[in-house]
Amino acid sequence: MAQRISQEEGLRLFKEGSLEELKARAVEIRNEKNPANRVTFVVDSNPNYTNVCNADCKFCAFYRHKSAKDAYTKNCEEVMEHLQYAKDAGCTTVLLQGGLHPDLSLDYYTDLVRNAKARFPEINPHFFTAPEIYNCAKVSECSIRDVLQALYDAGQRSLPGGGAEIISERVRQQVSPKKMTQGAWIDIHKTAHQIGFRTTATMMYGHVEEPEDILEHLETIRQAQDEIPGFTAFIPWSYKRDRTALRRSVKNWAGVDAYFRILAFSRIYLDNFDHIQASWFGEGKETGVSALGYGADDFGGTILEENVHRATGFINKANVKGMVDMIRSGGYLPAERNTFYDILRVYKSDDEVFVPELQKNQEADQVRILDMATAEV
Repeated sequence: MAQRISQEEGLRLFKEGSLEELKARAVEIRNEKNPANRVTFVVDSNPNYTNVCNADCKFCAFYRHKSAKDAYTKNCEEVMEHLQYAKDAGCTTVLLQGGLHPDLSLDYYTDLVRNAKARFPEINPHFFTAPEIYNCAKVSECSIRDVLQALYDAGQRSLPGGGAEIISERVRQQVSPKKMTQGAWIDIHKTAHQIGFRTTATMMYGHVEEPEDILEHLETIRQAQDEIPGFTAFIPWSYKRDRTALRRSVKNWAGVDAYFRILAFSRIYLDNFDHIQASWFGEGKETGVSALGYGADDFGGTILEENVHRATGFINKANVKGMVDMIRSGGYLPAERNTFYDILRVYKSDDEVFVPELQKNQEADQVRILDMATAEV
């Protein structure tokens, strides 16, 4: 196993290493950690329960103040309609998120989880980012651990990684000073890991950060993974500037090569992460497929519903067949996974879908995915 790269060495490599050098090293590591020719994806949906938010993040076009005419907050039954839609489309994961509503207490969140688990047991409730957990604790006047434990007791087992942006106090003060306090995002994920959750780590780059901030972010999540393992994957994406307050001050350096560099470097630097995700959705289908050659082994999800990127005017859509075709176009073997990176089925060819032992006793589910191969979602 190669010796770990220090933060100082990493900064030098990130700034000065050629993209081809980073690519070669990243692919070698990716192939050591995962089957060389396999790329995974998940059948999922990303609905929202509210767009009301009091954080006023400068990079966000989705949020509305409570008094806005187009502000909304959905009750439990309305949220369950989104899960029914996801179930009908064959989703195995629903990533539910929303704004930081000033009035929603812990009972609202646990009610959503309990209903989701009881009524849609085939779907994993991948609910609520760290800022939402933080806000819930604040509104409910309880601790972060109390909120996470209550969600765990209600049946939730994973958390999405949204809300990290760049883990640098300098950057936080510029783009989202009201969202959480310093260090809250990583502390919430570490507490979640202690309780038993699996989570993802994300990074939104391409705005006001410097390379030093990116290294601080990656070092923070690498140290956390050493201390209390629980991250399944790292997922970077570029800032979408349209319709956001931050657009006037961005550096505008985050092109395709920047995305490839961050993917490849993160695969090298995050030596204790099993998976790095490339995004067809966040960066475009052509770029997403190309990104698989820079150390990524996962292609994200079908994303049946999504409204946060949509609010900036950035829209991409795909179905299961589209995901399979995109992965194959890059020369890889598509494999569907669940939230926890268990392989559910491998698409060997259009006529042959291999189902591992994990799922062989679920005959109805096998029929479902074969039908989904040609369904539009």
